[in-house]
Amino acid sequence: MKKLPQDLSLLLHQAGQLPDLAEKAELLTNLNHAVKQMLSGPVTEQLKVANLRQGILIIETTTAAWAARINFQKSALLARLQAETLPMLTSIEVKVNPGLAMYTPISRNNTNQLSETAAAHINALAEHTEGSLGQKLKRLAALASRKRQS
Repeated sequence: MKKLPQDLSLLLHQAGQLPDLAEKAELLTNLNHAVKQMLSGPVTEQLKVANLRQGILIIETTTAAWAARINFQKSALLARLQAETLPMLTSIEVKVNPGLAMYTPISRNNTNQLSETAAAHINALAEHTEGSLGQKLKRLAALASRKRQS
């Protein structure tokens, strides 16, 4: 008889390495968010909190120029992090990781719109289609005409 898979939430709350990894990942995500709020300007888009080990926060950035800018703000950032978030923090290291630039998400607004002709074709198809698919096609065609009105 096959053993059923365990629920992921159960695995995360049991003792072992997985809960520790999940906790550290959450800590790093929260620290990344906190650091980006404490720093100002375009530098926030060029950095990522990479690790926290033995009281040292490791921040990665895309170029040496951004690393220099972060190093100028490092002492103020360390003092704020110690006061607000991590009192056990002893120092901050800034490292250059050019590969980080490849993974920065580009936010794109969806500008795709359905033309009037396409909406008419979808509506005509919906008239000849029965069931839930026909209803969904009608809603899609109606949505296209609503977007044009607003």
